[in-house]
Amino acid sequence: MSITSSLGIGSGMDIGGIVRQLVDAEGQPAFNAIQRKEVATNDRLSALGRLKSSLSDFRLATGKLNELGAFSTHEAISLNDNILTATAGLGSAAGTYSLEVQQLAEAHKLTSNGYSGYSDVVGSGALTMTVAGNSFSVTLDASNNTLEGVRDAINKASDNSGVNASIINVDDGLGGTVSKLVLTTKETGTANEITVTATEDPSALGLSQLVYDPFGSGVTNLTEQNAAVDAKILVDGQLATRSSNSINDVIQGVTLDLNVAESGTVFNVNVNLDEESIKSVTDGFVGAYNGLMSIVKDLGRYDPESKDAGALVGDSTLRSVQSQIRQAVGDSVSSATTNYNSLAMIGITINRDGVMALNSSEFSAAVKENLNAVSDVFASSDGVAARLNSRLDQYLNSGGTFELQTKSLNKQLTGFAEDRDSVQLRLDNLERGLMKQFIAMDVAVGQFQSTGAYLAQQMANLSR
Repeated sequence: MSITSSLGIGSGMDIGGIVRQLVDAEGQPAFNAIQRKEVATNDRLSALGRLKSSLSDFRLATGKLNELGAFSTHEAISLNDNILTATAGLGSAAGTYSLEVQQLAEAHKLTSNGYSGYSDVVGSGALTMTVAGNSFSVTLDASNNTLEGVRDAINKASDNSGVNASIINVDDGLGGTVSKLVLTTKETGTANEITVTATEDPSALGLSQLVYDPFGSGVTNLTEQNAAVDAKILVDGQLATRSSNSINDVIQGVTLDLNVAESGTVFNVNVNLDEESIKSVTDGFVGAYNGLMSIVKDLGRYDPESKDAGALVGDSTLRSVQSQIRQAVGDSVSSATTNYNSLAMIGITINRDGVMALNSSEFSAAVKENLNAVSDVFASSDGVAARLNSRLDQYLNSGGTFELQTKSLNKQLTGFAEDRDSVQLRLDNLERGLMKQFIAMDVAVGQFQSTGAYLAQQMANLSR
């Protein structure tokens, strides 16, 4: 290779540096344009995500207003919760009831005679236990016919119909200790009495000691520790008998949990409208609305003096969200059945700055005067919550506005990456072409310089 073919040797110029500057000058505007588009697209993606998140929170708040029972919430207060506690649920209605707990429901409990210990052999064969008309059997043989084995066989039976077995160690009255099998029903009440019958293996007798069959064979070798009894309460002087100490079918929508029986002690249970719960749900709606509109305002802001603008200023989706939400909360409710047919009529207003506020006294008055009407404003077929949920679904559901726009923006970002690769390929080709041209120039300059030096030498020789 001629020495003049090396970069810059012939001309003395930094060919590599010159080419890089030319390529950079050519490519930088294109890269800058792509970057500006990427930044704008990512900003829009972020802004749409922020708006979608706020809309989701708002939909959650409006959904609570549309739920069954949101405006039929009551609270039950027992004036003697040591004896009885009360809880109001769906279907409850305001009222005052006098209560007297005469008797608690109890589980049936039987105990066996004493055995020397857990490993004492009880007997082989089969035990059949019946509770509330349901029976199950356990088979006992040399592998499990001890006191402990009987207990475990009963508890592990797959078709056990409601019996818990345990072992207690107690004094035998003679200064020693004995072990006893205890059978207890899982449920309380007279309907859940235990019956135990046995089929004995003649080679290992003893299971008959666990028989309790007072209404059949009459054999009662187990001792009745606790009789199965029903709960008895007086409600406004009327007797109600139930098998459980948790009673939910005497006062509609109210569950009564009995703690202690005190016959003769009469006290009230008051069921009242739970205004605080209703107001709490409504406050959540108001707060979510203001939070959403604050974000809408921020994303769409524009200051003509500073030129400061939100990420979605002038955006059609943002304008649509804002107008549809405002219309849904501002229009009267055609499905409301009384004069309470708008949010403003029940004390919820929007000021000139777009901020929603709840007037507690007006709202409370509306709730007390006509709770169903207040419920209609939100949850009837054309109610505010129902309208909002329908509109929000268009934006938030699968295939909705946000999903489609997000997919489109991500596709644009992929396109920008491809554009950047295309620009880079063009610049790589440009760099190779410029390098060839500058190398050719450098070689030519080197040749001219070599020829000039030769001619200068010849002219010097001729002048001697």
